[in-house]
Amino acid sequence: MKRKMAAGFLSAAMISSLLAGCGSSTSGGAAPAAQTGQDTSAAADATSAETTAGDTGASAAGQYQTTYGDKNFDNVTITVELFDRSNAPEGSTITDNRWTKYVNEEMNKVGINVEFIPVPRSDEVTKMQTMVGSQTAPDITITYTYAYAEDYFNQGGTWDLSPFIDGDNQAKNLKSYIGKSCLDIGRNADGQLYGVVARRATTAKSNLFIRKDWLDELGLETPTTPDELKDVLTQFVKNNPDGTADVVGAVLYQMWNMRAAFTTLGQDPDRWNVAASEDCIMDYYDQEGMKQFYQYMNGLYNDGLLHKEYYTLDDDSFKNLFCSGQLGFCEYNVNGSVDVLRGGLLQTLKQNNSKADVVSIEPLKNVNDGNQYSAAYSEGGLIAFCPKTASEEKVEACVTYLDWLCSQDGGFVLYHGFEGEHYTMQDGIPVVKDAAYNAKDKDWIRTDLFLTGNQGYFMTVDDFNACTSKECPGYEQYVIDNYENALKGTQLPDSYYTSPSTSNLITDLKLVQDEYQVKLITCKPDEFDGTFEEYIGKLKDAGMDTIIGEREAFYGVK
Repeated sequence: MKRKMAAGFLSAAMISSLLAGCGSSTSGGAAPAAQTGQDTSAAADATSAETTAGDTGASAAGQYQTTYGDKNFDNVTITVELFDRSNAPEGSTITDNRWTKYVNEEMNKVGINVEFIPVPRSDEVTKMQTMVGSQTAPDITITYTYAYAEDYFNQGGTWDLSPFIDGDNQAKNLKSYIGKSCLDIGRNADGQLYGVVARRATTAKSNLFIRKDWLDELGLETPTTPDELKDVLTQFVKNNPDGTADVVGAVLYQMWNMRAAFTTLGQDPDRWNVAASEDCIMDYYDQEGMKQFYQYMNGLYNDGLLHKEYYTLDDDSFKNLFCSGQLGFCEYNVNGSVDVLRGGLLQTLKQNNSKADVVSIEPLKNVNDGNQYSAAYSEGGLIAFCPKTASEEKVEACVTYLDWLCSQDGGFVLYHGFEGEHYTMQDGIPVVKDAAYNAKDKDWIRTDLFLTGNQGYFMTVDDFNACTSKECPGYEQYVIDNYENALKGTQLPDSYYTSPSTSNLITDLKLVQDEYQVKLITCKPDEFDGTFEEYIGKLKDAGMDTIIGEREAFYGVK
């Protein structure tokens, strides 16, 4: 399995050389309320973050000027991590292109130079750990794993950003765009801000996709339950209407919505928050539901309906199965079927077979209560933090840069481009003029440059859906259906709280999970019960009870 984490976060040499006094041993921010929907307006939540930050940074509120345009710096150079997906068009590189030049043109106006540090997207966690441990991390370092950012801060390795952001006149664009509740995700119980969390344009996470043409040719209804899905997959494999050789019934490249169809926690928001951090916590804390899930998957595998080596499939192999017409069903990224940045999978499939059709379906009804549950992201995306290797002046410049990214001339332009060239405004929404041109000119890098907003610069979810659909000419309704189906039923959002012991225990827990998820799904049916009991015992031995106890205490669950 691919998920591997280093057991330690910081080298001894780094810890001994860190500046003292910036960290806190307290983990987490304010306990989040359970989410059954999502706020469609960040502006409604854009009150300044200092209202909950106590007096943290108050004495320094006027010391730093971090609203873009309020201060001219003296030719300060900051380094910024940039995910490298090896997709730069001919004539450009990830660090030298039209848009990195635009960034510097705008930042040079206030005396800031931006040097981008490329990091392979596929290896960003390991690379980040290496850079932080060797004190070579960029002034703005990014990750999707909040536990890392908070642990670095607790060890004294990163800056408290609250003195740079919480003052009334500080980082105005940033606080207005990101909003208080999202910004507070990166704040600990003492009010210190260990990172700036990007606001998601939508919390839609995952979808179930199925070959609609095969359903129609076999006279089958769209499945609404796991049992119905199994019956459909059996027909896809045994009586394939295309006569396709080596048909693969299913590949669960992700397993979020499928897990939701078996959870016993859907009607218990507090217990869901306890379980919704790491997958192995869900396995342990919702043993009844997850045992049912793995047993179902075991049945698919032993009946020949699941790819025999699903656990070894990389992204390219999965996409090849999809585009070649071998795959009947999958769980994948919310818009993965038609997203051009993921290869335009359906578009490619149709080039090979014009009759083929793949659509997203609503979440399956839960086997325990009959309700629909959709896995969802929390409102926060990646987190950006500043290592202590950055000087105070550079941190001030870094926050000014993040503030600019939250402005119309910053993040909006980086994501949408220029009016007349890349889009036209229709009813206040930027509508793409030429999707193919945009894909080559800017779309390949726009999401990675825009560090303060995941999935684009939008103020509402409706704006996001409407605009995003226009980026797939001929497939607009697929996009809208994808994002709407992904949020059907009760949303079960990710939890962003990290318990104090997680960073010390999660490596061993993940190793257990990676090993036993494969064993549980591929073992013989008569070996399943014993393997599951062994799995739970291994998680317990690895310290799962400690994390569960801490999370229960945080969320007030007994």
